[in-house]
Amino acid sequence: MSVLLYNTLSDRKQKLEPIQPGEVSMYVCGVTVYDMCHIGHARAYVTADVIYRHLRYRGYDVTYIRNFTDVDDKIIKRANELGVSTREITEKYIQEFHTDMDALGIKRPHMEPKVTDHIPDIVELVKKLVERGHAYEVEGDVYFDVRSFPEYGKLSGRNLKDLKAGARVQVDERKRDPLDFALWKASKPGEPKWNSPWGPGRPGWHIECSAMSMKYLGETFDIHGGGRDLVFPHHENEIAQGEAATGKTFCHYFFHNGFVNIDREKMSKSRGNFFTIREINERYDPEAMRYFLLTTHYRSPINFEVDFTCPACGQPISREDLEARKCPGCAVGLDEAQAALAVRFPSLEEAQRRLYYLYGTRRRLSAFLGKAATGIGELVRQDEVEALLPQFETAMDDDFNAAAALGVLSEAMRLANEILDNQGGRPEAMITSTVQVLERVLQVMSNVLGILERDPQEAIRSLQDRAMALAGLTAEDIQRKITERVEAREAKDFARADAIREELHAKGVELMDGSGGTTWKVVG
Repeated sequence: MSVLLYNTLSDRKQKLEPIQPGEVSMYVCGVTVYDMCHIGHARAYVTADVIYRHLRYRGYDVTYIRNFTDVDDKIIKRANELGVSTREITEKYIQEFHTDMDALGIKRPHMEPKVTDHIPDIVELVKKLVERGHAYEVEGDVYFDVRSFPEYGKLSGRNLKDLKAGARVQVDERKRDPLDFALWKASKPGEPKWNSPWGPGRPGWHIECSAMSMKYLGETFDIHGGGRDLVFPHHENEIAQGEAATGKTFCHYFFHNGFVNIDREKMSKSRGNFFTIREINERYDPEAMRYFLLTTHYRSPINFEVDFTCPACGQPISREDLEARKCPGCAVGLDEAQAALAVRFPSLEEAQRRLYYLYGTRRRLSAFLGKAATGIGELVRQDEVEALLPQFETAMDDDFNAAAALGVLSEAMRLANEILDNQGGRPEAMITSTVQVLERVLQVMSNVLGILERDPQEAIRSLQDRAMALAGLTAEDIQRKITERVEAREAKDFARADAIREELHAKGVELMDGSGGTTWKVVG
């Protein structure tokens, strides 16, 4: 077994060699809890979750820490706007965070430390930096002296000379250098504060993760992760703080997931392309978001496509028309609910369709095993079946390539359906043995990727309900259309019957005619 991890610190893939053989210590930067999580957060924590799951599958005893930043300028601003305490804000959004992460199938870490519970640890770390000459105090504020740490920039590849040349005019003239950053901030009226050797105040942002990671994982630990936006300055500053305080390597491996773009643009509220996990999960099956995020390697950027479609006539509309709440095609105004329905995510709809197929295959395998004879050990297409798990492990061992691993999972599903479709007079016990092996392999893949973990029947029902809601249909609507189609066929109005089938097909409803009548399924 050899797991390769692309290490941002060395800018190459490296074999994972933990400090303690068989054990991995991992810290991932958490959220600042003042608002709902967006799809960029989903990307970051699905990435960390898959890494955590695969390391555990590979037999490592993983200690996984992910923090909450619960004191920050944004939190204070939000609390003041609402006239509530910062604690009310943070406790609310910690709960909301867990709701969103649970919906995405993200496992909870071993610990989720909060900054406000670790003020003494932070103060002690700042004191150590001051004592060692790496930090200085000015009027109750404490700053890290960047020039006291010659290796500053080794994670991001930047050097101090370039950073100095590119620095903007610094507002705070009290600092020795514009690049110096706050470790401790003197208190201001109306802000939370704690006592310190430099007077009442609160921590700076960067110091918190250095203090909490080292408290729980030691002065040197194995893996640190987060979004690409954290490379500089946050993780760069963490390294400087940790190594300046201890004289030891802070962390051996850093991983960073790529950005999420919306229609190939950076997501931002000002562009009107900002989407929270919650608002998407209200319309799409949450597993569809997880599946979609796995289809691109975690280090690459991923693009969320957005379509605007009139829910009344089904025709595309522009962003400008949507903002004006009108559809030129059918000349109707759109109310708030219709405007919300007009925003569609094609990639998530495709992910729902794919999950429908995958869960359908899992259901088919379970049904076969529920009534099958005992296996005899011999396998159908043995070489192909036995190659699946090694192929999956190879993909995941190569820098946690979940996109390639999904391809192996899809191949396993295709093979399962082909074997069940073409039993060809083979002994039932032989088919049973093959299906049992495939089921075990699929279980491993599901556990590592964090998909297909629900009861297939319940998942299929949920996916159909979501697809019907997106299409603006109910089961009664579909049955009424089927009745109209039967009547049209009986009247030999085949053009009308075909038109009804096409109308339903355009909305993701597939009709299946059989000896017992017409049945249907919705796959989006």
